Amino acid sequence: MNISLTLTFLGGIGLFLLGMRLMTDGLKVAAGDALREILARGTATTPRGILSGIGITAVVQSSSAVIFATVGFVNAGLLTLFQAVGVIIGSNIGTTATSWLVAIVGFKVDLQALALPAVAIGMLLRITGQGKRRAYLGDALTGFGIFFLGLDVLKGSFGDFGEGFELAEYTGSGVLSLLMFVAIGVVMTVVMNSSSASLAITLTAAGTGVIPLTSAAAMVIGANVGTTSTALFAVIGATSAARRAAMAHVLFNVVVGVVAFIMLPVLLWLVAHTAALLRLEPGPATSLAIFHTLTKLLGTAIFWPATPRLVKFLETRFRTAEEDEGRPRHLDRHIASTPDLALDALNMELQRIGDIARRGARDVVSVEGAAALDRLHRDRLIVERLILATAEFSNRAQYGEMPSSIAEGFPLAMRISRYYGDIAEHVEEIAKLEASLTTPTDPSISEAFTEFRRETSNVLSLADPDDEEFSMKRLKRAIKDFADDYQSLKALLLRAGADDR
Repeated sequence: MNISLTLTFLGGIGLFLLGMRLMTDGLKVAAGDALREILARGTATTPRGILSGIGITAVVQSSSAVIFATVGFVNAGLLTLFQAVGVIIGSNIGTTATSWLVAIVGFKVDLQALALPAVAIGMLLRITGQGKRRAYLGDALTGFGIFFLGLDVLKGSFGDFGEGFELAEYTGSGVLSLLMFVAIGVVMTVVMNSSSASLAITLTAAGTGVIPLTSAAAMVIGANVGTTSTALFAVIGATSAARRAAMAHVLFNVVVGVVAFIMLPVLLWLVAHTAALLRLEPGPATSLAIFHTLTKLLGTAIFWPATPRLVKFLETRFRTAEEDEGRPRHLDRHIASTPDLALDALNMELQRIGDIARRGARDVVSVEGAAALDRLHRDRLIVERLILATAEFSNRAQYGEMPSSIAEGFPLAMRISRYYGDIAEHVEEIAKLEASLTTPTDPSISEAFTEFRRETSNVLSLADPDDEEFSMKRLKRAIKDFADDYQSLKALLLRAGADDR
């Protein structure tokens, strides 16, 4: 294999990866609202969650993107872990769409005739739709075209490669040989960070006769196991909910990979009979697409009945992060690339910050406000840490283009977080000031203080926008009463100071 052929091969992989990236990123933004709607409403039961995962992954062409979106909904409290497991199972089935796309279209259609018009239309949508969702749809369509251009280059390079070097002669049928191909599949997926790319290369290599079917099936198993690397990287520094959802994805693919490897001869026998039953045109690429689908269906048969026990097991893991109140619970860095989900996560984290700030305000107006000084100081530090985390997350989420309706939400969220920071700071200052004051001996002053505290506590309760009974009318009335009580207490203290009481 000469240098020119090697560079052509690498260029084909590069085009394929670029196309996948454009497709996934474009569709994530273009279908942001639809993605939220489907995941929020289509996961009430495990079967519906599986169907949602299949459908979304087949469209977006990235199981990792769907899983990270699912993690975002778990973090935001819109999905339970039980519902998320259903989506993860479905997403793994949906990723077989790439195999079928390569098997059916990649070997039976003039790829350039399909790819170039897609690129042209996609770029037209991008140029004419700046700042609008159709621009991102154009990116996805352009990516679709580049995807097939890369596939066409791979087909050509593998054909030239096969003429000069028969890799099939170096493959054996023993367990060690098959394990080597599993390892190749894992490494390819980890290096390219895309199981779809790895599967496309495997199907193309098998379709052009470079490697035999059994070895290619082992590489498909390796690609499925290798896709867990993305989830494992997500676990590092992630929230507890993200870790649990990612671990469900890892367990699914590792267990299915082990079972599929053990049952490899049986599955290949089923592949042959399935192809005959469905009257599909025989060929290595089609056989591998069937094999890929059968392994995912096998995983579904294993994990669907075990979902309740899996969730129960995962709920007992990764508890430390949730116990640390100063650590963000909803700001998973992997959903920052999807603006709709990022804004949802940011709003959920702001609710937490607001709860902590209001809690401190209620503490300082309670009878033991001065005694709670240490707790108030701790709460202020927690709020400051969370505000820094939200600012960092917001900056990451705003990197790149996004619709103006979404972009406006991030600066507003940052202003709200600063207001909560001011509350926490003032609360600690009030507690310190109160600790330095002596208790008034005049009963009328003590009674006025008690009434003022009660009125302040009432305003704080009514000022929670997340409360189901929140009413702006009631809040305004309470604020007016609070202002009247403040003026009365102020006048009483001034008179007491003049009389030296």
